Amino acid sequence: MWDVFILLNIILFLVLFCGYCILIFSYENWFGKLKQFKPAYALPHTRFSIIIPARNEEDNIGKCILSILENNYPKELYEIIVADDFSTDATPLVVKQLQKTHTNLKLIQLADVVESKLNSYKKKAIELAIAGAANDWIITTDADCTAPPNWLQLYNAYIVENGAVFVAAPVMFTNNSSFLSVFQCLDFLSLQGITAASVSAGFHSMCNGANLAYSKAAFTAVNGFKGVDNIASGDDMLLMHKIHMQFPGKIGYLFSPGAIVLTEPMGDWKSFINQRIRWASKATSYEDKRIFWVLLLVYLLNAYLFLLPLVSIFYHPFFVYWLLLLLGKTVCEIGFMKQVAAFYGLKKMLWWFPLMQPFHITYTVISGWLGKFGQYEWKGRRVK
Repeated sequence: MWDVFILLNIILFLVLFCGYCILIFSYENWFGKLKQFKPAYALPHTRFSIIIPARNEEDNIGKCILSILENNYPKELYEIIVADDFSTDATPLVVKQLQKTHTNLKLIQLADVVESKLNSYKKKAIELAIAGAANDWIITTDADCTAPPNWLQLYNAYIVENGAVFVAAPVMFTNNSSFLSVFQCLDFLSLQGITAASVSAGFHSMCNGANLAYSKAAFTAVNGFKGVDNIASGDDMLLMHKIHMQFPGKIGYLFSPGAIVLTEPMGDWKSFINQRIRWASKATSYEDKRIFWVLLLVYLLNAYLFLLPLVSIFYHPFFVYWLLLLLGKTVCEIGFMKQVAAFYGLKKMLWWFPLMQPFHITYTVISGWLGKFGQYEWKGRRVK
């Protein structure tokens, strides 16, 4: 009986592992084909409306706004719109104080407009800001982010030179050297690598709303978030997919270290898990089912590696088998991670990577399951 069970396990894992390795090696190949963007066009031309959805961000919103205002770009060519999402702290007061010295800074408050309960306040905040935006191009970022000094200049050059209508760009977590912080940096590094690789391949499966640009006309042409506005997450990836379907070949990736936006990691494990559940909640919402099958493959492999140590309680040799499989997964991924870490200047952090594998597997399984079947708390709200 055990012999049959072991044989079936080996066959199952080989199928999952081979599929997973092909996927990771494909990402590595696609990422390797990316060339860093070096602008040939320097004249400021594009007019931007930079939208920052914010809820209870009094400690971060000022730094975020100032980092944008310090950009090497003419003030008359951009505006900043903070969309306050029912903050109960001093977030709007911080913005109003900065408005006294910066005429291109605007504040809208959802409390003045929204009366009914929503499942995605962030999408509504972005929609309202876009409706009031004065310029042709929208950039979104988060209130806990800081932008690099040539951020707008790089976006301007990329848009002019490439003719894209939607541009994804890199994001990186800051690191305070705690275990949780390092874990989030490495986990997010892999997601950012997949983002760049998938756009390089024309797959367009991932992006991040902390560093994203799209034309207002394209947003309007796809009816904004209509059809996905009931999903708490997806103001970035689901919108990207809608625009890709209507504007094929017009999605770009601003592959430049000078465009990296920095963001804060979650401060505790509960917040981290809730964030990842929120991200996972949109997994079944893609019309392009290739994305779903990729996510399912990744989830099944991690679920197998999550369950195998539990099975080893009853059959001890399975623990050695699990260790070997864990090593195989690490070896499969490390080449891709080296490429991505080199771009972000984080190669020294990679020695943590093998040690993080069990934690990464566990959180992937838990957040993936709860993203589909559970509820989570985000920004003080219970979301389903």
